[in-house]
Amino acid sequence: MTFPPVDEQLAIIRRGIEKIVPEEELAVRLTKSRETGQPLRVKYGIDPTGIDVHLGHTVPLRKLRQFQELGHQAVIIIGNYTALVGDPSGRDQARSKKLTAEEVEANAQDYLAQVGKVVDMSRAEVHRNGDWFGKMSFADVIHLCGKVTVAQMLTRDDFAKRYSAGSPIFMHECLYPIMQAWDSVVIKSDIELGGTEQLYSFMLARDLQRDQGLSQQIGVMSPILVGLDGERRMGKSLGNYIGIAESPYEMMKKFMQVPDSVMKMYFELLTAVSLTEVESILAGHPKQAKTRLAKEVIAGFHSAEAADEAAERWQREVSGGELPADIPTVTLSLSALATQLPQCAADLAERRLSAPQLLKAMGLSPSTSEASRLIGQGGVSVYRDNQPTPVTDPKLPVSLEENMLVKAGKKKIARLSLQP
Repeated sequence: MTFPPVDEQLAIIRRGIEKIVPEEELAVRLTKSRETGQPLRVKYGIDPTGIDVHLGHTVPLRKLRQFQELGHQAVIIIGNYTALVGDPSGRDQARSKKLTAEEVEANAQDYLAQVGKVVDMSRAEVHRNGDWFGKMSFADVIHLCGKVTVAQMLTRDDFAKRYSAGSPIFMHECLYPIMQAWDSVVIKSDIELGGTEQLYSFMLARDLQRDQGLSQQIGVMSPILVGLDGERRMGKSLGNYIGIAESPYEMMKKFMQVPDSVMKMYFELLTAVSLTEVESILAGHPKQAKTRLAKEVIAGFHSAEAADEAAERWQREVSGGELPADIPTVTLSLSALATQLPQCAADLAERRLSAPQLLKAMGLSPSTSEASRLIGQGGVSVYRDNQPTPVTDPKLPVSLEENMLVKAGKKKIARLSLQP
């Protein structure tokens, strides 16, 4: 097999990478691979503890695809056994929810379908680590654990912090990095991809590979992609994520919320736009830069046409102020509201309700006080026959009509449906 020159490979591999350990070995390994025509085995492990892949997950997956395009072998490990333990990396407490084997396998199938949007699965090896851990006897587990000391375990930041704080560290959690490292031994990994929080496991794998007389893997670690809040790592539980299975328009709306401060990181980690061009793009208007970023990413998961349509729709509906095409309908029962709000019963009998109570009842505001504040800022309107009427006084009741629209702020809008 013919590989690109080593310098070209290194330039592609190093883009968007925070740490390569040990870095001096990478060029040597790539040179040998090119001389022998033997692809490097590039490992990426996934624990299927959930099913929603977001852009943070795609950072190492994109690097895996780049290795494929350079001619190397992608090896995906489905951690159906490590998922039963739970990765303690970066955690200050143990996982509370334990998955069943059936849940893990169902998640694995969904994961692989989503991973296939980034990685060429027709050229990738896929292994489940239960294939080897499931065959181990208890004596085998003890023998494997005998290769790692407690002192080594406590060099991990997460374990060290919990130990110092007196928080419990369970024995099964200590097995996780050993299991992850043993995966590298079994599949003869040359390179392992992941985040910087995986450094301990990557280095432990090198020790175990050396003990088995194998070549030692190189850790290629990406930075942690921050979420839409610009501060914390992207995650569904934090609500600051962009899912790769979301519609083009939903992705577009979220991209337009990306803080200016993280735009460079997103371009570098999520697109193939040259860094020189990125600097030029970021020197322009932020809205245009975000639109370009969104279209680059959306096109990769959907199509260029879908990305263009999403950008045009966002410009028309959100930036241009037009009403969106898919306005949700909220159904309110007048009798139920009268029971919940007896002080408003007289108004409700005449199909009227104060604007703050209406916004709260329709889910357009978390509270009446927040709704009153928004009204005071001129951010609330009602639409009858698609004609807007600003709501200016939070104390005056609003006449309720079937199919009227209520808009709160720039993004929240709903259609009203009434029941007796």
